[in-house]
Amino acid sequence: MRAALVLVLALWSAPAAAQDTASAARAAAERLAAASVQLDGAQAARDRVSALTETVRAYEAGLAALRDGLRRAAIRERAIAVELDAKRDEIAALLGALQSMSRAPAPLLLLHPAGPLGTARAGLVASEITPALQSEAAALRADLQEAADLAMLQQGAIATLEEGLAGAQSARSALSEAISERVDLPMRFTENPVATALLIASTDTLDAFASGLAQTVDAELSAAMPDATGLKGEIPLPVQGQVLRGFGAADAAGVTRPGLVIATAPRSLVTAPVAATLRFRGELLDYGNVAILEPAAGVLVILAGLAEVYGRTGEILPAGAALGLMGGDPPEAHEILTETAQGGGAPRPETLYLEVREGDVPVDPGTWFAPG
Repeated sequence: MRAALVLVLALWSAPAAAQDTASAARAAAERLAAASVQLDGAQAARDRVSALTETVRAYEAGLAALRDGLRRAAIRERAIAVELDAKRDEIAALLGALQSMSRAPAPLLLLHPAGPLGTARAGLVASEITPALQSEAAALRADLQEAADLAMLQQGAIATLEEGLAGAQSARSALSEAISERVDLPMRFTENPVATALLIASTDTLDAFASGLAQTVDAELSAAMPDATGLKGEIPLPVQGQVLRGFGAADAAGVTRPGLVIATAPRSLVTAPVAATLRFRGELLDYGNVAILEPAAGVLVILAGLAEVYGRTGEILPAGAALGLMGGDPPEAHEILTETAQGGGAPRPETLYLEVREGDVPVDPGTWFAPG
C-alpha cells in the first residue's frame, strides 16, 4: 500500500494542482510506514491501541489521496480526449502530410516541377514548415502517451484499492479488539449505571440529558481533570470529513440544531479531538450511539451518530485516542473507480453530529474547533 500510493501518483510530476495530491500520497505512505514500525514495537495494550489508531488514520489518509489522484487522472484523461477530438481534422491533415513525406524518396522531396527556382523556394518553405510539423507531432505523441499512461493507471488501480480497503478494514478490526483488552487508562470517576439509566428514561431531549449528566457521577477520584481551555479555536475535528451544516443552520426540513453536521466516509475513525474525560457512551434517544466528552470543567463535547463507541465511562482519554467508528459499509474498489471515472469525489453518506455546551448552554463549536 505504501509503495502503491507513491507509484500510482508518479505520473503527476508537473501540474501544480497534482503536486498537492502527490505530496499527500507520499505523506500518507510515510505515515503508514511509521505506524507499521510503531505497531511492530508495541508491547503493552495501550501502545498497540495507539499504533493501530495511527494505522487506521494512515490508511484513511492514503485512500483519500488515492481517490483524489484517480479523480484527477479521470478528469485529465477526459480533457485530453476532448482536445484530441476537437483537433481531429488538424491531426488528420498532420498525419497525412507526415505519411506522404515518409513515403516519398528523399531526392524527390528536393525537386520541384518549376525547376531550380521552384526547388529553392520549396526548400525555403519546407525549412519553415518541417520544424512546425515536428513540434505538432511531438505534442500529439506526448498527449497520446499521457492518455495511455492514465488509462494504465486506472486499470491497475483496482488491485491497489482492494489492498488498501482490506488493510484499513483489518486495522479497524484489530483496533476494536485491542481496545476491548485495554484496561490501563486512568479513571476520573466511576459510573452509576442505575442513575444513568434513570436519567435516560426521564429525558426526551439531548439538551435535558446533557443538563442532568453531572448528577450521574457516583464518586470523583483524585485523577487530575483535563483542561483544554488553552486550545480554544485550535482543536481539530474528531473525524475526517466535510462540514455539511454549521451552528444553527437549518436542514432540508427546516430543523435547526446548535451544532455541526459533519459528512464522513463509511467506517471512518472518530478520535478524541483533545484530552478529555469520557462522561457518557451508549445509545441515546434517536441520536444513535453517543459519546460525551468533558475537555474542561463545565464544558461538554457531544458526538452523536457513531456505529461503535469505545472506552468506559469515567476514563480520561488522551488527545487522538480512538473513540469509535462511523457506520455504513465501505465501498468496493470497482465502486470507487466508477465514481472517479465520472469525475466525482468520494461519497460521504454518514453524518456525525458535534455539539459543544458550556454551563448547560450550547455554543458555536467554531469557538473551540479549528475550521475545516
